[in-house]
Amino acid sequence: MAKRISRPHMPGYGIKPENEGAGLLPYAWVEERMAAARNYWVCTVTPEGKPHAAPVWGLWHAGAFYFGTGDTSRKGRNLAASPAIKVHLESGDEAVMIEGEVQNVTDATLLKTLDKAYKAKYQVPFHSALCVRPKVAFAWREADFPGSATRFVLEGD
Repeated sequence: MAKRISRPHMPGYGIKPENEGAGLLPYAWVEERMAAARNYWVCTVTPEGKPHAAPVWGLWHAGAFYFGTGDTSRKGRNLAASPAIKVHLESGDEAVMIEGEVQNVTDATLLKTLDKAYKAKYQVPFHSALCVRPKVAFAWREADFPGSATRFVLEGD
C-alpha cells in the first residue's frame, strides 16, 4: 500500500489541487490495470547512459511486476549494470507507470505460482523471473488528466 499519495509535480500541465477535479486515484486503480494488461513497456539505461525501451509480457502478482528477459539481451545487460527500471502500460488513456529496481526471483514455490499464471495468460511457460516492487508509481486518466494525475510513494521518500 502507498505510504504517500499526492499530485505529481508537473509544472505547465495545469495539474489541479488534490481536492479538485476527479481527486486522487486509489492505488487499487493502479493494481487493477497492471493485472489486466497484456503488454508492458520496460525502460532501462545502457551502461553508457542511453535509454532503452522494450515491450514485454509480464504478470502483476502480490503487489509486484514480474517479467523475464535473457541475460545477454539488451535489457538483461542493462539491468546487470543497473537494476533501476521503469515499467508502464501501453495505454495513454489510462496511464500507469511504476519505478523500482529489479531483483532475480529464486524462490521455487513463487516461480511455480508465476509459471502457472503466465501459462494461463500467455499459453507459454515462464522459465525465469525478474521482480519489480514499485517504489514510486504514477497514474492518470487522459480524459480528466489534470484532475486525476496521482503520484504514489511506496518506499522511502
